[in-house]
This record gives sequence, C-alpha cells and structure tokens, in this order.
Amino acid sequence: MIDAALGQIASQLNQALRRRFQIAEDLVVLSNILEQDGNIAAHIADKLVVSLVNIEKETVNMRPPQQSTGARALVMRPPICLNLSVLFAANFSSANYPEALKFISSSIGFFQARPVIDQQNTPDLDARIEKVTLEIQNLSIMELSNLWGILSGKYMPSILYKVRMLTIDSQEISGEVPTILEPRAVAHAR
Repeated sequence: MIDAALGQIASQLNQALRRRFQIAEDLVVLSNILEQDGNIAAHIADKLVVSLVNIEKETVNMRPPQQSTGARALVMRPPICLNLSVLFAANFSSANYPEALKFISSSIGFFQARPVIDQQNTPDLDARIEKVTLEIQNLSIMELSNLWGILSGKYMPSILYKVRMLTIDSQEISGEVPTILEPRAVAHAR
C-alpha cells in the first residue's frame, strides 16, 4: 500500500508539472537517490526524485473494531496507521540548477493547493486508501545534514513532507467476545 500511495503522489505531481511546463517527458520519478553501490541512480538525471526516507507508526489511540453477529462480537485486529517521511529532491546538474529550483518551487505550490489526496480528487487512487495528507516538515541545518548523511548523498535542492495516515488493515479477526445485552433487551428476548 505504501507503493500505491507514493506512486499516486508522484504520478499526480508529474502530471501537474508536465501540464504546467508543457513538457512531454516524465519529470518526477519514484526512486532511491543512490544505488546500493553508492552511485547516483542513472535514471534520475534531471528529474525530481520522490523517495521514502522514514516510516513511523501514528500514535493515535484506536480501539479494536468489533463486528456484532448477535450474541457474539468479532474483535478485529486494529489497523496500523502510518506516517511517511517523503523527500522530494531535484537532481539536476549545475548547469540546470535554476530548473531544480523551479521544479521544487512548483512542487511546493502543487501540494499547497492540494494538500489532500483522496478518492474525490483522485478517482484512480487505490481503493484501500481513503486519503493522505501532505505537510511540510521543517528541518534544521543539523537535521538536514543528518538526513543527507544517512542517504549517503550530497545535498540536492529538496523538501521533506510528512504524508499522514496511511492505514493498513488486514481485516484479521483476533477473537470473539459475548455481546452484552441491555436488561430491557434480555427481558424482551425471553
């Protein structure tokens, strides 16, 4: 499901940038910035790279859902809600540095105008995803340095977004419990 959410975000941004700048080629790619051998991925030259840099569990207190079947209720495993840290990095050569800034700025504008991606504004969004919201994450210079150090890369013009509440629900039953009936309901049942 993470792949579907990030794929849709990259696709929506790509379509918007292609329309805005009237360019036929794809401008946005969902990819690692570096290959496992440490080299920059070849297919990201002169592209805006969308890259997952962290997954964290949302700490919203959720009660396990129950489905009543009369005298018994099925207890479902609670869904897992995730927040994703997603980096948008402009990988352009120094000769194209103004293009990098243009695409980062345009991306910020796109998400400012459309901070929520849901079934209403994105009909081809995976049916398992109700909605995701995007919000900018402010990083200090130290945090930014640490992030690029973890990525083993040299800094590129970039912005980090938190993609909120991707819910993963296996719909798995974890048990059954008896349903407690109100005294009036018990009296009527006799």
